[in-house]
Amino acid sequence: MQKEPMLEETYRKLSEELEQLKSVERGVIAKVIDEARELGDLKENAEYHAAKDKQGLMEARIAELTDVVGRAQVVDPSTFSHDRVSFGSTVVLVDQDTDEEVRYAIVGGQESNPQSGLISIQSPMARVLIGKEEGDEVELTLPSGKKSYDIEEILYEEITLGK
Repeated sequence: MQKEPMLEETYRKLSEELEQLKSVERGVIAKVIDEARELGDLKENAEYHAAKDKQGLMEARIAELTDVVGRAQVVDPSTFSHDRVSFGSTVVLVDQDTDEEVRYAIVGGQESNPQSGLISIQSPMARVLIGKEEGDEVELTLPSGKKSYDIEEILYEEITLGK
């Protein structure tokens, strides 16, 4: 079973969601199903089928959260030196062709949001960057093609999650 690295905040949010679904939402949906069942013929009972569909989606989410929380490895990146790229590092890259600067933070899969500069530690880009030092050159395969970057800076910045 592969561990899932994540920040404390993410672990807490996922655990709270799981507890809410198990202790509150299951009871609510069971009540809705019972009420819909009382409306009569189940073959043509739209309320019943909608409630059963919702229950199926909720149970799938419970299974997913149970798996993720069970494999969670809570990591505090502020305790790392960040002299090399690691979990929680913010990496400043400079495109060798355009001198354009890009900035990414390496996070867990549950925290990933590439549009906000948060890339999963399991992503191909992060796998190339992990272990590298300032001044190293990396070649990344992006949707737009291969690009070469210089690692200008590696630092720790507190990661703010918008989820």
